[in-house]
Amino acid sequence: MSSLSCDYPLNSAAPSSQQDRAVAPVSFTGREAAIASEADVRNGLSANLSRLWRYAFVLSRRRDMADDLVQQTCVRALERAAQFAAGSRIDQWLLAILHSIWLNEVRAQRVREGAGLAEAADVLSFDGRAEADRKVMANQVMRLVDALPEAQRTAVFLAYVEGLSYREVATILGVPVGTIMSRLAAARAKLAEARGEGER
Repeated sequence: MSSLSCDYPLNSAAPSSQQDRAVAPVSFTGREAAIASEADVRNGLSANLSRLWRYAFVLSRRRDMADDLVQQTCVRALERAAQFAAGSRIDQWLLAILHSIWLNEVRAQRVREGAGLAEAADVLSFDGRAEADRKVMANQVMRLVDALPEAQRTAVFLAYVEGLSYREVATILGVPVGTIMSRLAAARAKLAEARGEGER
């Protein structure tokens, strides 16, 4: 995944503080303008590329489509950098953008044949074997999670692999917290049943 880029120079220089003051609305503080700047969004993208790719892979189940989703997320995030709310978590903002792209632009066109699919465990080995070893339980869950409906699969990944709270998952997916709790409860029941069958 090291070859994946946003097609933008992530180390480009940020605007000077004088430039920020010249173009920012009067209601913005200097810190708010800096947080919402394109340079900070670029930095956020660079820091979260691995997480974005893992989530894109869970959604699409294809490496090439995961790459495309992340690329589109990079472009969309940079286009909407001014919409990033000061003080909010950029990882949640980026994951929500990626999810929206998947729902609105990609899912309807995805190829449903098995060609090109990779093992679900690859999601966890992406960052290297050391990290995967620290996520043994999550790796076991991911081996079963492919059989879940998409809504449950994404909730399981965000909550149990990425470690986000129910409220954070609900924000990313744009649904009520109660819906996330119901999806996770149903997913846990199905995973428990699958594990039970595997032990027989």
